[in-house]
Amino acid sequence: MRVRALPRRPEVRLTELGFGAAQGGNLYRVTTDEEFASAVDTAWEAGVRYYDTAPHYGLGLSERRLGAALRHRPRDEYVVSTKVGRLLVPSPQDAHLRDSDGFDVPASHRRVWDFSRDGVLRSIEASLDRTGLDRIDIVYLHDPDDHWEWAASEAVPALVELRDQGVVGAIGAGMNQSEMLARFVREADVDVMMCAGRYTLLEQGAADDLLPAAQSRGVGVVIAGVYNSGLLSRDRPPADAVYNYQQAPAELIERARRIATVCETYGVTLPQAALAFVRRHPAVVSTVVGVRNTAQAAEAVRRSKAVVAEELWDALAAAGLLATAH
Repeated sequence: MRVRALPRRPEVRLTELGFGAAQGGNLYRVTTDEEFASAVDTAWEAGVRYYDTAPHYGLGLSERRLGAALRHRPRDEYVVSTKVGRLLVPSPQDAHLRDSDGFDVPASHRRVWDFSRDGVLRSIEASLDRTGLDRIDIVYLHDPDDHWEWAASEAVPALVELRDQGVVGAIGAGMNQSEMLARFVREADVDVMMCAGRYTLLEQGAADDLLPAAQSRGVGVVIAGVYNSGLLSRDRPPADAVYNYQQAPAELIERARRIATVCETYGVTLPQAALAFVRRHPAVVSTVVGVRNTAQAAEAVRRSKAVVAEELWDALAAAGLLATAH
């Protein structure tokens, strides 16, 4: 599998397909330890060497499972990213309840926003403990949408310090928007941004702000949410397709179906084209796809290997389904 180095941190090298471990935190439904471990095994055997997690995913469950699945692998052969900004505070009085943030786990902890220097240090220390790893390769600020000043003035300097000390390899932010990510690129000393859902085959907002800024400043971009929460994940989007974690509007479903029809004329599926499209931008260093089990891991790898004719992008642009082919 092809590998790309972060322009500003060439020692951090990401495979073009990354393993998203939110499902390992029981996103929406239970995933067993065995299912998740087998998914990591399948991805590893296919050459995937970039794995992304966060404390938020299952209140630490994803980090624990990912660390266990990777622990016997050669440490210098893979890259792990996790996130800071949400501290997990014990809440034993709620342990009999289920988590209310979309993960099927006991509500034994509560998430507390914290972008302070102390919060960053505590979060990374806790992540190292949960994963059992000796270091974290990439640390992202996790969804600082409502906390720009706090994150920019305290969390970023703390991460820069840790990076300069060699405690972490690269730093950045991960969000479901592109505007603030572009601002981090322009105003902060960052290396890599994770953009979820805002640069896909269906919408390309990040092409107007984040991607040109990243390219001009040598900052790598990791694209997550490449299927827009599910709308682009099937060959033919169903009527109950999900977009941005909610029921997709009828007009978006129809647009996705029109894109799928054009893709079919070029011998590729909608999900295959979705993966291929985002990788074409020179600022994009990896695409992270959420994986729950062996079947999903194998399917993600298969889709990522599809050969897509360049003419497809011209055809989609000509049909008014893509802002620009290039």
